[in-house]
Amino acid sequence: MELATVTAAAAGTWKLGDLEVNRLGFGAMRLTGNGMRGNSDGAPIDRELAIGILRSAVEHGVNHIDTAAFYFSPLRSANELINRALAPYSDGLVIVTKVGPGRDPSGEWLSMTRPEQLRGQVEENLRQLGRDHLDVVNLRWGRWTGGLSIAEHFGALAELREAGLVRHLGLSGVTPEHLSDAQAIAPVVCVQNSYSLDRRLADANGLLESCRQQDIAFVPFFAISGQRREAPADDTHDDRLHEVARAQSATPAQVRLAWTLHRGPNVLAIPGTSNPAHLAENIAAGALRLSQADMSRLDALT
Repeated sequence: MELATVTAAAAGTWKLGDLEVNRLGFGAMRLTGNGMRGNSDGAPIDRELAIGILRSAVEHGVNHIDTAAFYFSPLRSANELINRALAPYSDGLVIVTKVGPGRDPSGEWLSMTRPEQLRGQVEENLRQLGRDHLDVVNLRWGRWTGGLSIAEHFGALAELREAGLVRHLGLSGVTPEHLSDAQAIAPVVCVQNSYSLDRRLADANGLLESCRQQDIAFVPFFAISGQRREAPADDTHDDRLHEVARAQSATPAQVRLAWTLHRGPNVLAIPGTSNPAHLAENIAAGALRLSQADMSRLDALT
């Protein structure tokens, strides 16, 4: 496979509301040199290299970029890098951000944002990205929300959507019950959860199937790193994964991405990287076509 000749369009397309995107996108978190939990082992990559990676991604057909105002390290902000690299933004480029958790300027995590504070988080993303509205905003939920109801927070975002600050709404880190509660308030165009070959909670709890039935985009994060989360992907893999990769003349990471995209036409991928070579490989993974035998072999991995 000639990496330079493959674009993100090879993965096919899906719509986030009325916004059509290629199913192979890009996650900007790794460009900051810092995971959400602040667990980076070193300094971020050179700023101009990060800007070059973003521009290269778009030049090769990526039109779905995932980011957040809380993706930052002492030296880098994902939103600032996106603004510097890609503004003025081309028509058709969809930038998806998220709100809910917050970090203070030193990077320390704050308690869960109150519903009335979500407008400030949306406006922070608008300022950093240099936009007059946000294409898609995901409400990031999770264990830090405790016993809170998602309805009040999602309702506050629905009001911002009505006000024109946000075009579409999504969810992140949720259960099928959260999705149902949110859908009763306003349309949900995407659900972004951790999902990979070795982490398939969305299969077990029915979330992936629920998204499929409702034509909602399911957008896995950590599709390559799996249980390692923000840490670099492991370079050791199951022998069966290696066998599929060799048969496809691909890397194990590419097969992981291809498996993700083969989980359904509504399943997208947003792999992030700070390595230009890995960017090309990730985009090329969208062109891999796995057989049913390949999928069965991969599905059997745990």
